[in-house]
Amino acid sequence: MSANQTPPSAPYDSAFLKACRREPVPHTPVWFMRQAGRSLPEYRKVRQGIGMLDSCMRPDLVAEITLQPVRRHGVDAAIYFSDIVVPLKAIGVDLDIKPGVGPVVEQPVRTRADLARLRDLTPEDVSYVTEAIGLLTDELGTTPLIGFAGAPFTLASYLVEGGPSRTYENAKAMMYGDPELWADLLDRLAEITAAFLKVQIEAGASAVQLFDSWAGALAPADYRRSVLPASAKVFDAVAGYGVPRIHFGVGTGELLGLMGEAGADVVGVDWRVPLDEAVRRVGPGKALQGNLDPTVLFAGTEAVETKAREVLDAASGLEGHVFNLGHGVMPSTDPDALTRLVEYVHTRTAV
Repeated sequence: MSANQTPPSAPYDSAFLKACRREPVPHTPVWFMRQAGRSLPEYRKVRQGIGMLDSCMRPDLVAEITLQPVRRHGVDAAIYFSDIVVPLKAIGVDLDIKPGVGPVVEQPVRTRADLARLRDLTPEDVSYVTEAIGLLTDELGTTPLIGFAGAPFTLASYLVEGGPSRTYENAKAMMYGDPELWADLLDRLAEITAAFLKVQIEAGASAVQLFDSWAGALAPADYRRSVLPASAKVFDAVAGYGVPRIHFGVGTGELLGLMGEAGADVVGVDWRVPLDEAVRRVGPGKALQGNLDPTVLFAGTEAVETKAREVLDAASGLEGHVFNLGHGVMPSTDPDALTRLVEYVHTRTAV
């Protein structure tokens, strides 16, 4: 399949894709970031004894984990089970995902010679992704599958820091102190990320989400100058496929307009900014996704419904709204709370 073609298995008339396109919906669609993961006992069972990166490279396991929350919660979309560092591993970066820590890079990228190690990503590098999505689209039927990738800034942060960071001191030092190397790094990562998303779309993903998890660490002027061009390059590269493009980051209230400007059709909003204010910051022509505080799910059904109603009320004037949490599902969340929340949103918003 080439750009300008709709994926043949795309469930075009689903509530999720209609909301992304800002069209009328039968109910507000719901899915949850990290819905396929540690909050589900069936996930923990199938992952037992299998490392995270190994799990992401086994098509049968990826398909099963991706399907689990669709079966259990009745969400309106599945999201492909993977990790943002998978394309980096696929091109030969020596990294591992360490339990309780996260991705750890053996040799951080700090010099131009280090940058030269980051080669292009080919579909053959991630053939397991194509295989897994083939399995999934057969099973999902009219339920859309969301493909995803990490945004260039967040990937660069892991590569330059060598692992998770609270301060991003090495990444920001490169951004401020060697802007040319930084720009070249992000441009290379944009090409790798775009290639990874193209594989997913061509295999049958109906939408894609770009996670810029750590972009909230940036001032707007730095984001515009040093990050936005690379994110825009990713979105531009997949624009011709006609699938909705979602952009999400945490702590990005000051960046919402810029994140929309990068080329997203849907802007994800964390729980810090109400959706009626978020739409003012983003501007017209974009759907919004979000934005219930994930910790509300620990507070009991009545509190969850009260806070969900506040989100829905704030979204009542939007052209398009996809209900989600303001960040990922926390590992100790009661899965039944998620199932009840899906049912509540569907019932309350049914036309």
